[in-house]
This record gives sequence, structure tokens and C-alpha cells, in this order.
Amino acid sequence: QVHLVESGGGLVQAGGSLRLSCAASGRTFSSYTMGWFRQAPGKQREFVAAISWSAGTYYADSVKGRFTISRDNAKNTVYLQMNSLKPEDTAVYYCAADSTGRIYLHAGNYGYWGQGTQVTVSA
Repeated sequence: QVHLVESGGGLVQAGGSLRLSCAASGRTFSSYTMGWFRQAPGKQREFVAAISWSAGTYYADSVKGRFTISRDNAKNTVYLQMNSLKPEDTAVYYCAADSTGRIYLHAGNYGYWGQGTQVTVSA
């Protein structure tokens, strides 16, 4: 069982930066694939980025070059550094975990989810 808690969301102007954190419980954190998803009002939850147990990463095209996902296994934490934010990045951001070790782009493949943190980017 993995319990995930996101933090770091907030209100920022376009062009600004935020760093999201996701703290995970459980002694097997280092073996999990961790993902970030987001959901804007009226839209489906969409993939943002993921990082495997071996620190391999994958990004959605919409955030490539602006967002960076990383993990600190000693702290059981995964981060999402978001730079050059745009109003279209506004959404609730969710942290997710998968125990198979693979990187998945579909939300249905992740078995554990945090409660989400709101990110609002003003124009």
C-alpha cells in the first residue's frame, strides 16, 4: 500500500515557476514508477510526466522542455519542477504510483493516487 500526498501548488503569473512535491509512504518507493497527471475543469485527466525506478523519464509533448520530473528515494519524494508556466497549465495536479516498474501514459495503469494540488497560472 502506498499513500501519496502532493504539495506545492498555488497561483503564479504566466512565465513563472512552481515546484510540486509528492511524498510517498511505504518502504518500496524506490521500485515504483511515479507519474504526474493533471485535470482541468471539464477535461479528462491527462498525463504530464513519469519517472521509473531507474530514473528514466517521459514527458507529454505539451510540457517537454519546461517541466522536469525527479525523485529522491532517500526522502520517498517525487518532484515536478514547472518553468515557463502558461495559463493552459492551470489544473489540479495529481501524483500517481505504479508498482510494475514500467512507465505508463494512461491514468488507468496507476494504482495509487494523491488527493491533488491546484495550480493556477494567470495571464
